[in-house]
Amino acid sequence: MRPTGQLHVGHLIGVLNNWAKLQDEYQCFFMVADIHALTTDYENPGDLEKSSIEVVKDWLSCGIDPAKSVLFRQSDVPEHAQLHLYLSMLTPLGWLYRCPSYKEQLKELKERDLNTHGFLGYPLLQAADILVYKATAVPVGEDQLPHIELTREIARRFNSLYTKEKPVFPEPKGLVTPVPKVPGCDGRKMSKSYNNAVFLSDEKETLQKKIKTMFTDPEKIKIDDKGHPDGCVVFAFHKIFNPQYRQRETECKEGKTGCVACKNGLVDFFEENLRPLREKRKRIENEYVKKILTDGAASAASVASKTLTQVKKLIGIYG
Repeated sequence: MRPTGQLHVGHLIGVLNNWAKLQDEYQCFFMVADIHALTTDYENPGDLEKSSIEVVKDWLSCGIDPAKSVLFRQSDVPEHAQLHLYLSMLTPLGWLYRCPSYKEQLKELKERDLNTHGFLGYPLLQAADILVYKATAVPVGEDQLPHIELTREIARRFNSLYTKEKPVFPEPKGLVTPVPKVPGCDGRKMSKSYNNAVFLSDEKETLQKKIKTMFTDPEKIKIDDKGHPDGCVVFAFHKIFNPQYRQRETECKEGKTGCVACKNGLVDFFEENLRPLREKRKRIENEYVKKILTDGAASAASVASKTLTQVKKLIGIYG
């Protein structure tokens, strides 16, 4: 995860809840991708060290456990950059130009100069992030599956060029966990850049203000008007947080409840889910996070260095 700002409810529902579960099934490596942050924000990177610490605080508050998993910062493990360099020698440019996210971000981020080697090559750096640990699985959203396929192609090419017997790199699979769509307050995808996000650190007063602005059914003006909850942002969050959301759905469709009451009830569900995270986060000290990242970097490097040694021998860097 890139340290580019506060984490929001979309991260919690779409990523962090899944990560917390995976810890009990796999040996997990969770990386703060500070080098990746530079691919799009190299002109105004901000304080990446501080941002990295804040991201890890959110991880810890959401159940990511350093006793079960390895938490580290990308720039603290130089083997990532080294493997990226070696893999760049055998990766055709066409494989990078065809990445859907490359084309999409060039359109979406027109105000930034992204005609750089780093931006074109960031899917290759992602591949190095994965392959340096010989990972067999990567939790991703569906939009990231092309990146996993690129990683598989690179692993396949390396193996065919430099190994005759047992492959060096496994071909990782993408672990796509179905998650509910998490809209922002305005109905678009929740994003800090859209200024429509509910952050994990938002206090109850802030939650109330944001939920008050959420889009609802424009055809439901009066309480007894029959509503259409499927197109309502407030109801989308009831489906996520309210165990009795079907009752809320029926009441809306039958005109038995109004949008104001529905929003007020949603505040309580948000607060019930986010308050424990906020309180836990406040108890996490910066020095504790720094120690976790230092220890994690050492654990990650102990694995990554073995892979680099093997790669160097195979490509003839040393005997």
